[in-house]
Amino acid sequence: MNSLDIALELAESGIPPLPLRHGKVPFGNCRACAQNACGGRPNMKRGGPCWCPAPCHGWAAATTDLDVLTSRRWLRAWRHAVAVAYHPGGAGLTVVDLDDEAAMEWAHHALPGTRTVTTTRGQHWIYQGTMRSVNAVRPGVDIKSTMAYVRWLGTGTGAITALPDIVRELAAEKPPVVRPVTQAVTASASSGGGQCPHRTPAYLDRGIAMAEQAITEARSAVHATVYRTFLAVLSRHGRCGCLTDAHIARLFTAAQAKGESPRHCVDAWGNALTTLGL
Repeated sequence: MNSLDIALELAESGIPPLPLRHGKVPFGNCRACAQNACGGRPNMKRGGPCWCPAPCHGWAAATTDLDVLTSRRWLRAWRHAVAVAYHPGGAGLTVVDLDDEAAMEWAHHALPGTRTVTTTRGQHWIYQGTMRSVNAVRPGVDIKSTMAYVRWLGTGTGAITALPDIVRELAAEKPPVVRPVTQAVTASASSGGGQCPHRTPAYLDRGIAMAEQAITEARSAVHATVYRTFLAVLSRHGRCGCLTDAHIARLFTAAQAKGESPRHCVDAWGNALTTLGL
């Protein structure tokens, strides 16, 4: 069975697939994303798949839409695919990825039984339910669910059971990594000399604090919330030059605490600047 046939079967069963090229990475088929230059990221303006004419954005490009999967824009990827992946979160699933013998031994003692799939190095334990994806929750153990993709290796054996609390607790014990912002970020014209000409500095500080709170309190659609918040801050302060690197770092830190990567933050900021013509 070829990759497209596998993908169609998955889609018909409610599991959103996507094609993988060599190295188990998504395709980058449009000119803007050639050689995966986009990094496999969704478009921040939509919080989901981008506008590119090919499946080049990893988990966000996975779909159960049969018309999309068989469209001309996707067929080239399927012809050259070396494997099929799927978005477990999009199917309401969580995959506990066990990479070695020690991890499998731990799982057999610590986790309730569920469907298992044999991998090249270990096993995938598949549970019903979704959560945030976290790598290295313990040695040899990754959790793949929302905003992640997993290679399809067959249906496996056993019945799928409910996602246990112990798996959720593993993720809770490993908070999102917040890395300092290292990329250069251009906020806007800096002619304002750090002063806010239309309001007081206290107004700016209050606005940044409200933006941090909006991001922190997001319970879903974090990508979209981060973008909208960045857009709101820039629409108010992006032209007067009052935003400093310290203000931007506060916003990026709040976003990273919700699971956004530094690169996602830079992309969201850049998209907001472009939208406002800054």
